[in-house]
Amino acid sequence: MAGNIPGISSSMSHGTGGLFANKSYGKSHDDGAEESFQVVEFLLGQEHFAIDLFDVKEVVEYTRITKLPNSPSYIKGIIDLRGEITTIIDLKQQLAITSGTATSEEETRIIVLDDRITHSKIGIMVDDVLTVSTFNASQVDETATTGDESSHILGIIKKKIKDKDKESTELVIWLDVKTLLQDMNQI
Repeated sequence: MAGNIPGISSSMSHGTGGLFANKSYGKSHDDGAEESFQVVEFLLGQEHFAIDLFDVKEVVEYTRITKLPNSPSYIKGIIDLRGEITTIIDLKQQLAITSGTATSEEETRIIVLDDRITHSKIGIMVDDVLTVSTFNASQVDETATTGDESSHILGIIKKKIKDKDKESTELVIWLDVKTLLQDMNQI
């Protein structure tokens, strides 16, 4: 069953390699307008993460996962998603994220990745999917990245939150899911 996250559906039009695939997203157009990008925000433990919207095919609720013997610890197993076998990766396990509160597996969500980037059916298991958001390049801080082409962190998104009369900044870790999957030899 697909999740009700605005902007996510299996019939989205996709760009080639997502926005800013060459990591030059800080540049402005000739008309002076700053480039923007869309991400899917999700939770892993207590931390907020995001991946490019164009890397996502759909979000589905938890379904029973069949464990695979002799597979790496971050491979949760496989599911039958509308007749297609989909490999499920436990992103918390791969990124060594410990949760302050125990989230039962049945409460998790699966973000099914676009076949064009994975070349196979792959989903990532996350604690919760929050929203689809649009940000400007000026909201991204790249100092947390290593500058290394193999880094799976594109930057830290500084998201402004208004709570009554106070404004605060929430930090969202923007992941490069393609590099992450390459590191796991999944693509």
